[in-house]
Formats: sequence, C-alpha cells, structure tokens
Amino acid sequence: MPLPQSDALCFFGATGDLAYKQIFPALQSMVKHGKLTVPVIGVAKSGWTLEQLINRAKASVTEHGGLDPDAFPRLVALLQYIDGDYASPDTFTQLREKLGAAKNPTHYLAIPPSLFPVVIESLGKSGAAEGARVIVEKPFGRDLNSAIRLNRTLHAVFDESAIFRIDHFLGKEPVQNLLYFRFANSFLEPIWNREHVVSIQITLAENFGVQGRGAFYEETGAIRDVIQNHLLQIAALLTMEAPNPQYRDSQREEKADVLNAIRPLSPDLVVRGQFRGYHNEPGVAPDSTVETFAAVKLWVENWRWAGVPIYLRSGKMLPATTNQVIVRLKRPPLSVFGETDLGLPNYVRFRLAPDVKIAIGARSKRDGEAMVGENVELVAVHNAGDDMPPYERLLGDAMRGDPSLFARQDTVEACWRIVDPILGDATPVYPYDPGTWGPEEQNRLMDHGDAWWNPPSENGRVGVPA
Repeated sequence: MPLPQSDALCFFGATGDLAYKQIFPALQSMVKHGKLTVPVIGVAKSGWTLEQLINRAKASVTEHGGLDPDAFPRLVALLQYIDGDYASPDTFTQLREKLGAAKNPTHYLAIPPSLFPVVIESLGKSGAAEGARVIVEKPFGRDLNSAIRLNRTLHAVFDESAIFRIDHFLGKEPVQNLLYFRFANSFLEPIWNREHVVSIQITLAENFGVQGRGAFYEETGAIRDVIQNHLLQIAALLTMEAPNPQYRDSQREEKADVLNAIRPLSPDLVVRGQFRGYHNEPGVAPDSTVETFAAVKLWVENWRWAGVPIYLRSGKMLPATTNQVIVRLKRPPLSVFGETDLGLPNYVRFRLAPDVKIAIGARSKRDGEAMVGENVELVAVHNAGDDMPPYERLLGDAMRGDPSLFARQDTVEACWRIVDPILGDATPVYPYDPGTWGPEEQNRLMDHGDAWWNPPSENGRVGVPA
C-alpha cells in the first residue's frame, strides 16, 4: 500500500556540512517548484537560535546555486529549529510538540551512522515515529554484519516500507538516463547479452585527493566509499532485467535479482592501489594500507550474462574527474574487407560525468577507392549534465512515498556480500603516481583481448587502453 504524502519534514544535523552543501539548496528548490509547503524542522546541538539557522541557510543557498528572492522567504516561513541533545528525551518532546497535527512526518537523519540507534530509539519512544517514515544516509554499515545490525535497529521502530536509504548517486539525472535509455529503446535488447557483449567497464575517476578528510577516508577506502555502492548500482542498472511498470517496486526487485546473481569477490579479482603522497595527508597513518584506488572483476551468474566480465574501477588523484561506461561488443564474425587493426570497433558508451554523452562506436569507410574504414562515434545524447539536483529529487520522492530510487534492505546486504571477502587488507596495496590511471597491476584482471579504456580526453575522443 503506497505511503501517504508527508505533512512535515524534520531533519537531524541541521547545522552540519551536508545540510549546508546539499539540503538547504534542495529545500529552496523544492519550495520554488511547489514541492515543499509543509513545516520544516531542523534539529541539532549547536547552541544556535532559529535566526542563526536562517542565516546559515541563507549563506548555504547563496554559495550553492544562488538565493532565490521569491523561494527563500517562503522556505524561511516554513523553517523551525530545535537545539537539543539527541540523547535527551526533552529534544524529542519538543519535536513531538512542533510536529503538532502532522500525522505522516518524514525524519531525515543527516547525521553520522553512529548516532542512528539513539535517534531511532528516541523517535519510537516519543511517539514521533508513529505514521512516519525515515531517511538515512549512506554508508549503510561498514560490512555485511554491521549492515544487518543497522537494519535491525531501523526495523525495531520502522517498517521496511517506511525506510528510505538515500544514496544521492541514484538521484543523479545521468544515472536515471542510463536506465531510461536501456529500456525506452528496442534496438539494444537483441544485443544486450552474452552472445554479443564481450565485456563491460565502469570507471569513476577523481582528479583530487582526500581533500583534508584523511581521518574519514582511513575508515572507508575506495571499496567501501565507491565500489560497494555507486559502481555496483551502475552495474545493476546495466545488467538487470526490464522492470514491470504495473508493479511499483519492480525496479528494486530486478536490481536485487541481478545483485544476488553476482559472485562474491575473491582476492584474485581485485587490485588495490594508493597514490604516492597519501601518507602525507592530515589524519592518515604513516603506515596506512587503505586503498585510494580499486579495480575489480565481477561475474554475473545468470543466463543473460554468464561468462561476461564486468570491470569496475575507481580512484583518487587520477587524470580526470569523470564517470564512464563502456559496453564492448563482439567483432563481426568475418573481416569482409581484410582489415585487422580495428581498435575498438563496436561499443556503447555512457558518459555520466562531467557531461552526459551516450554514443555508439562503429566503423565507417574512409574517402577514397580503397575499402578501408575508421572508427567513428554515433552520438545519441550530448548535454551539459544535471538539471535537477539529486537531493531535490530524492527528498521529494521520499516525502511522496516513492521508494524507487532508494536502496532496499536486501540490495544493501547483497552489495556487502559481494565485497565482504576483499575488505581490509585481504590483498596488497600497490603505489601509483598522481595523474596516472592507477597501478599497472590492474591489467592482470583483464581477460585475453581486453584492456582498460580510459575516459575520453577533453576533445571528446575515446581514450586509449591503459
């Protein structure tokens, strides 16, 4: 049964960094587009007043997208504030009072996961969880066991249908376009399987380091930070079966099915790297073996994808900040024109960042008498990128009760099951120079005839094998 429209939004961590960078700009945009007309209650322990929170919100929207002279005053009119300790029952008594007649509030936990249990328990004891839903930020645990414990904490107060696990990556327009392009067009389906696909590569690269967050990154690493969630989600969108439009939760069902079909990773299917200079970052241990780069090879053990390797790669201090998918297709069965050096003749490329590009690699004849060709790209989509900020989309969906873009318990646990065997120091960590595409050892993951294809250069051309 669908959840009713939420009639209040309460967000914990109202004075924090996430609220400043993402939440306040999203709330202003929601007000602007008529998606937010209910009370907004911020909760934090900072010794602030409502006036100080409003000033913080004003600075936030000014820096991140610009202050809207019409929407911002309307947001301020909705805004309330509770300054209180999350461990104090009085904080939640105040919350219950401010909720007033609201029957279906949304509680958004934009706070560290270590605080989830105390807030969840207090929401239940105070009665503020009655008829409510809760949004929790990733990470959803640090491994499979901790994810299971977190889910037990959530389920002690909220039903699974009222739990919205938010990963902003799933709300990005380019990620949504990938799913749409796959299932809104019929020409891909006949070739989207093991009979025609050689391999799939997904690269998410950043050209910067840990940006002063060394202590945080020491507890995370590239596998937990990116592989376990973002890249596995992209892999699921690329390999899942078509969802049933008559069934509200079908998209998440299909994701769960394909993630459960992925074989858990073993040490021989992962290469970890660390950029030279990482040890000099504040908060990083001098002997740290935390990976800033990871490359893995997945196998989906189902009828459609059996035998097709899926390569995931992500790292910091790489040559570019970008996100690209290459679906490599098999060559024609016979070289009719006697050509041998074809490079990568046929592929489908999804570039998800910094701009959006969907292209198909093909061969076209060069001008002249000889039957000699060249590789070209047929560009289907090319635009500047995101129109709707992901937090606006996701907060709006949660308040409407639409769970489609949120992680479900079984998919969270499926993702942890895949990476659990390679967490920590299960494999060596290899050094690499900043500005390169990671350690050379990643090449050993490649099957015969495959090679890493780097994201395109600034001129838009597909990169060359690493």
